[in-house]
Amino acid sequence: MRKIVYAAAFVFVLAFVFAVSVPYSSADSAVTEADSGNISWILICCALVFIMSPGVALFYGGMLRKQSMTSVMAQTAIVMGIMAISWTLIGYSLAFSGDIFGIIGNLDKALSENIEYNVIPDGSTVPELEFMLFQMMFAMITAGIVLGACMERVRFNAIAVFIAVWSVLVYAPMAHWVWGGGLFDQYLTVLDFAGGTVVHICAATTGLALAVFVGQRSERVMRRGHSMPMVFIGFAMLWFGWLGFNGGSGLAADGIAVNAVAVTIIAPAAGMISWAAVQYRYAGHTSALGLISGALAGLVAITPAAGYVRPGPAIIIGLVGGALCYYGVMFMRNRSGADDALDVFGVHGVGAIWGAIATEIAAVIATVAFCFAASYGIIWVLSKFVRVRLSEEEEAIGADISELAEPAYNLR
Repeated sequence: MRKIVYAAAFVFVLAFVFAVSVPYSSADSAVTEADSGNISWILICCALVFIMSPGVALFYGGMLRKQSMTSVMAQTAIVMGIMAISWTLIGYSLAFSGDIFGIIGNLDKALSENIEYNVIPDGSTVPELEFMLFQMMFAMITAGIVLGACMERVRFNAIAVFIAVWSVLVYAPMAHWVWGGGLFDQYLTVLDFAGGTVVHICAATTGLALAVFVGQRSERVMRRGHSMPMVFIGFAMLWFGWLGFNGGSGLAADGIAVNAVAVTIIAPAAGMISWAAVQYRYAGHTSALGLISGALAGLVAITPAAGYVRPGPAIIIGLVGGALCYYGVMFMRNRSGADDALDVFGVHGVGAIWGAIATEIAAVIATVAFCFAASYGIIWVLSKFVRVRLSEEEEAIGADISELAEPAYNLR
C-alpha cells in the first residue's frame, strides 16, 4: 500500500510540473549580444563551483579511514541531489522571491516557475534562471561542507533527512537574510561578497551542532587519514572551483571578477605560509596537510571580502586567517570537547568569522546563534523518529560495510 501511495504522489507531482511548464521555442531563447560575455562567464563559474562538491568528498575521504571512503562519497552524492531538488522546488523561492518580515521569502517562484531564462532582470547582469543555477551550486557545496564535522558517526538515512529539512529551515533563510533582501540586507548592511556568512559560517556552525549532538567517535576508530594524495587532489579541486566561487559572485565578467580571482590566489598562499610558520613553531615541523589547511583557511577568510579588497589587504587577511585557524583547530581538537572530525569549525568557522570581521563585523553572532540552534533542534527532533547515530559496532566496522555493504577498496 505504501508503495502505491508513493507512486501516486510521484505521478501527481510529475503531472503538475508538466501542466505548468511552457515549452521553449527557438524564438524565445535569444538574449542580447551585449550580455553574452557575462552569461558565458557565469556558466563557467557554475561548472567550477559544481566541481567543489566532488572535491570535498575526496578531500574529506582521504582524511578518514579507508573503511569510510564509500560512505563519504555516498553522503556527498545524496546531499548534492537533495540540495539541487530542494533548491529547484522551494529553496530558491524562499531565498530570493519576496520578503516576509525580513525572515523568509515567499512561494511565488516555487517549482522554479516565473523564472526567466531569456530576459535580464533589472539590476542584474544575467538571466534569472542562470542566477538560480549559480546559487544552487552554493547550496550544494554548503551542505557538503557540513558533512565533515560529523563523519563516521551519523547514519546515511539520518543525514539525508536532516539535509532535506535543513535546506528549507536554515539554508534558505540564511541566503534570504544576506542576499535576498532579508534581515541583514535591510538592517545590518552586511558585506558578504561570496558567502563567508551564508556558506562557511552557516556550514561550520551546523556541523558543530551535529558533532555536539552525536558526540565523540568511539575509541576503536582510528583517527588518521588513509590517503594524502587523495586529500591533495580534493583540495586542488576545491581551490580550482573557488576561482569561480569568488570570481562569479559579482555576476559579471568585469574588473571586480578579475580582482576576486586574483585575491583568491593571493590570500590562500599567505594562509599557507602563516599556518606552516605557526605549526613549525609549536610542532617543530610543518606537513602537507598543514600547508593544505593553511591555504584552505586563507580561501575561507577571503571569501566575504573578495570583491572589496585589493591584493595588499588580501595578504593580511590570508596571513591572519592561516594563523587563527591553526589555533582554532588546536582548540577544537584539544579543549572544546566536540569531535569536529575534519576540522570544519576550526577552519571554515574561524576563517569565515575572521573574514567577516575583516570585511565588516555585523551579523556574525546572529548567524552562529541561528544556525547552531536551528540545526541542533532539527537533528534532535529527527532523532525521535530516525536512528541518527551509528552504533559502536557499526562505527568500528565502518559505514562503508555496515550501512552500504560497499567497501571502497578490495584489499587482499
